[in-house]
Amino acid sequence: MSNVKDLIGLEFEPYSMAVEKGKIKELALALGDDNPIYFDLEAAKKEGYEGIPMPPTFLQVIDLWGGMGSVEKVEKLGLNLVRVLHGQQAYEYLGDIVAGDVLSVTSKVVEAETKTASSGAMDIIVTENQYRNQRDELVALTRNTLLHRH
Repeated sequence: MSNVKDLIGLEFEPYSMAVEKGKIKELALALGDDNPIYFDLEAAKKEGYEGIPMPPTFLQVIDLWGGMGSVEKVEKLGLNLVRVLHGQQAYEYLGDIVAGDVLSVTSKVVEAETKTASSGAMDIIVTENQYRNQRDELVALTRNTLLHRH
């Protein structure tokens, strides 16, 4: 790649995926989270949710199963997979997301720069995903930072 800043604005193929009650339960169990709101509709409603809410990191499930795989994404960015590290993941929730919602996701590169040091150079690439529900309400944003060593 000639200049990593050329990646800014690059958009990935949009995708959609339903938020499934069974997947919410699987993730909660995998995390060891026994909060009844992830398993029982009445418990979720008692806490003010319209349905069974997703655990905070559930958007990773949406991205993994609904979107472009990591290898494909790295290739589209023109990076060498063996030199890529996941640097950071940030979540911002703007509304509730519950079982039965269908999320439509758009993703693009929002920041890209190269940092240099005496030990070498590293590209820092930030992608942002926007998640809209079936009512076209923006309900979440994520920012993912990739590090690419030269």
